[in-house]
Amino acid sequence: MPQRHSKNNNDLAFFTYEEKRKLGYGTQRERLGKDSIKPFDACCLCLKPLIDPLCCPKGHTFCKECILECLLAQKKDIKRKLAAHEAQKKQEKEEEEEKLMLQKAKELDAFDQQNHGAVPQYHDRSGSQDKNGFHGANSVKVTSFEEEALRNMKAFWLPSATPEATVKVDAPSTDTVCPEGQEKLKLKSLFPILFTEENADQKSKKSVEKSYMCPSCKSTLTNTMSLVAISTCGHVFCKKCSDKFLVKDKVCLECNKPFKERNLVHLEKGGTGFAAHDERLEAREFKHLGSGSGLGLVKPAPKAY
Repeated sequence: MPQRHSKNNNDLAFFTYEEKRKLGYGTQRERLGKDSIKPFDACCLCLKPLIDPLCCPKGHTFCKECILECLLAQKKDIKRKLAAHEAQKKQEKEEEEEKLMLQKAKELDAFDQQNHGAVPQYHDRSGSQDKNGFHGANSVKVTSFEEEALRNMKAFWLPSATPEATVKVDAPSTDTVCPEGQEKLKLKSLFPILFTEENADQKSKKSVEKSYMCPSCKSTLTNTMSLVAISTCGHVFCKKCSDKFLVKDKVCLECNKPFKERNLVHLEKGGTGFAAHDERLEAREFKHLGSGSGLGLVKPAPKAY
């Protein structure tokens, strides 16, 4: 009789690793192709060719209209959250004042009943009834409001009688953030960038779309190249020319405008929720066996954004 190997053994009370692999258990990997990579001249929000491009200090490029709409929407959302937070604080203050007024009213009522000879029923913390003792203004007396609430709460299983927990709104941050890098971003920190278009002689006859080149070495800019922009004038160069000339001379090769080293901004390649970039071109997703039926997703592994 031939020996049964682990891959063919399916009569165990548990799943073997090979059986889990066949059902999709583990980390699923998929290499992203060229179509999944965002072009360097595309907006990070609309994923279309840049129109009046603006760049953030971290190198993410946007269309002017897209980033202005995004920042405006963030400001409106912040304003709405601030108004909700202020209304919540005002409501909490009013509730606190109302509690203090009710507490004072209870103490005055208990003091008045004691002075007029009435013997109210008191309950200590353990719930035992104290008929003989008087506790002055600190005594607790069940009011008509509390009695009505107790009568209504007898049907606690009804949805209408179930108390609702108040949802507290935390104080929101007043800073607008970059939609791509999630760092703080202000409108004045954005700067326009200028791509140098290729001449008709240098442009390929087959290409219909716009193509750009480095103003220094005249090489065509592609997704495989690292690009550097100057924040003072906005001209874009390839990284080789930047390291060879711009870092040393501190002068733009296109407009001869001086700048400082901190004005050099490396443009991010790819970097959207739909595309990968640089060397992280492998999308991964971790799966586990669901309880009772098939697969269930626990959490995705770090994707190649």
